[in-house]
Amino acid sequence: MAGIFITGATDGLGLAAARLLIEQGHSVTGHARNERRAEQLRRRLPGMADVLIADLSSKRQTVDLANRANRGGAFDAVIHNAGVGYREPRKITTEDGHAHVLAINVLAPYILTCLMDRPRRLVYLSSGMHHSGDADTRDMDWDHRPWNGAQAYADSKLYDATLAFAVARLWPGVLSNALEPGWVPTKMGGPGAPDDIELAHITQAWLAAADDPAAKVSGRYFYHQKETAPATDALDPAFQDELLLSLEELTSVRFPPQ
Repeated sequence: MAGIFITGATDGLGLAAARLLIEQGHSVTGHARNERRAEQLRRRLPGMADVLIADLSSKRQTVDLANRANRGGAFDAVIHNAGVGYREPRKITTEDGHAHVLAINVLAPYILTCLMDRPRRLVYLSSGMHHSGDADTRDMDWDHRPWNGAQAYADSKLYDATLAFAVARLWPGVLSNALEPGWVPTKMGGPGAPDDIELAHITQAWLAAADDPAAKVSGRYFYHQKETAPATDALDPAFQDELLLSLEELTSVRFPPQ
């Protein structure tokens, strides 16, 4: 039985992955944005080991979440599932002054990666849209460009994949991978999304807990349990280092050495 922590576990793919992992006999701790959603999750999945609450758009709450998650020691796996989509018609700014999509999709998983006790496996949710991401960290908060929600989302998912591969390179003792779940009809994907919702959550659960040798790899990119090629920029060590430096500057949280 593995101990697994899943961000954004209250609905969509996070909820489905949590349900599957509990059915497989694992101990799953979920995350919710607030107490109301946490209570909904407890009712939906009474087999959940615990539910931790934090608004991931807030650095203060994300740091506190890492500290509370560490009280029980390191998890076997952490799935960075929480995210917001690309339909924001205008730039939304968090209490810390960051673009909402950057704070939740990128800064939060970075902070949690740095501050949580190091697990054996890390799983980061990217998107097929990461291939359209811009490998440039000079204006990650969109302070100096006209807002483009779709591009901001694509950039964030490129950063997620790049973070996964940077961790794989710099922490050889951790299996760190990224995946795309497909364009599925979740709250984020919308009702017209064409991919199979029944398959979308399986890969993240598989990478987090499976004994299958195909899942016990690192620095890879998956779609429906099959390795596929990520954007070449995400595999570039120079861009990985540039991203880590930029994230450290934005969060004041240092990426731990090996």
